[in-house]
Amino acid sequence: MNNKPISRYAVTLLMASCLPLSAAYAENRIDIIRADAPELAAYGNQTVGVRQLDFIHKNQIDVLKTDRDRQKGDAFPYYDRPLTVETWYPAARNAKGSHVLDVYARDGKTKIALHGRAVVGAKPLKSKKAFPLVIISHGYPGNRFLLSPIAENIASKGYVVVAIDHTDSTYRTLGDISSSIVNRTKDQLFILDQISDLANDPSSYLYDLVDTNNTGIIGYSMGAYGTTVTVGGGLTSYGIHQNEGFFSAPTGTLDQYLAGSDEYLALADDRIKTAVTFAPAGMNNGFMDEQTAKGIRVPMLMIAGSKDDIVGYDDGVRALWKAATYVDRSLLTFNYANHNAGAPMAPPEEMYKFDPDLGFNLSMHYLDPVWDNVRMNNISTHFITAWLGQYLKHDASMAAYLDVVPHSNDGQWDEGVNSAHHTYWKGFPERTASGLRFESLKAR
Repeated sequence: MNNKPISRYAVTLLMASCLPLSAAYAENRIDIIRADAPELAAYGNQTVGVRQLDFIHKNQIDVLKTDRDRQKGDAFPYYDRPLTVETWYPAARNAKGSHVLDVYARDGKTKIALHGRAVVGAKPLKSKKAFPLVIISHGYPGNRFLLSPIAENIASKGYVVVAIDHTDSTYRTLGDISSSIVNRTKDQLFILDQISDLANDPSSYLYDLVDTNNTGIIGYSMGAYGTTVTVGGGLTSYGIHQNEGFFSAPTGTLDQYLAGSDEYLALADDRIKTAVTFAPAGMNNGFMDEQTAKGIRVPMLMIAGSKDDIVGYDDGVRALWKAATYVDRSLLTFNYANHNAGAPMAPPEEMYKFDPDLGFNLSMHYLDPVWDNVRMNNISTHFITAWLGQYLKHDASMAAYLDVVPHSNDGQWDEGVNSAHHTYWKGFPERTASGLRFESLKAR
């Protein structure tokens, strides 16, 4: 081996290659579109504004103060439940201002800066037509910014996006998962009602801007569990009676979601036209089954990792997708990805550290061991754009992006592109559609 001096440039390159990927994103950017991203991952034409709203859902069951062994007829404790949301919305084209959001990360103590394209507090766009509403519901734990790369991007395409902080499930308010099991659906429906009120309030920036009669919901993990329940996939008798163990809730708190019951059917809301669920919980633990899944009443795009060891793949997400036989539905699979497939933003730079209180490296809350977060976010955004475009905007051109050969690796690139021999996934640059599946089933 030659012992030649190494140039300063070479040393710099070597050091850079040894740094974690996040170091290159010192600003914690949420708007990165990789060079290999599919077509519809690109930002849309709308300038985006972002604002926080705070609500109080009055007179709700205080799940965390409810006795697990309460007897039928015992009174529930009630409280006024606070809910904060972040709204991304089409803004005035000349909007100027800060593009930085100060948020808390996984440890619930570290405040970080997220840099995107949305203008904080921007004036809304004056539009002759209101935009569809998209509600985002995070995982457990999480917060309203966990899916911010998707939220901001979707808003740039002409949607009002509202991401919920689910009290008792955020990094700062984390409590027992029972609150999530009980409250996710009620939170989603309450926020839909509140945004609907603001859409009709001349004093609100959302006045005439959002069409809540044309709503989609995006949920991740426990947010996807809640979304599934919200759109008709109720709970089993087994599930509502589980009052012991990690995934359980106090006796009587889940009765309202029993599939087929009058109380549950009364929750149906026809303003919700479609849903996107990342790694929905509930199927592999008996809270949902083949029968309850038949109650799902809106077209649904499910997204999952084939190695999901939290909610399950074959016995979890895929089983739910197969069982929802009364609606058109599709399943995007990231081969070999685990539970974080497609939804969470890339780890903030500050999260690449071990937390002695939590007992793990905080970056693992966001990371997948196989797939890059930005890559997954770009792919998810591409398909979500097509899905919402088809079902909320009725854009016929979106169908071609969803009509692809099931296994991406089977797609054939032909220079003719429009020829019969070209079966490559539409919108994906050559040599980039790899390790993915996109499968669709029609309603029976």
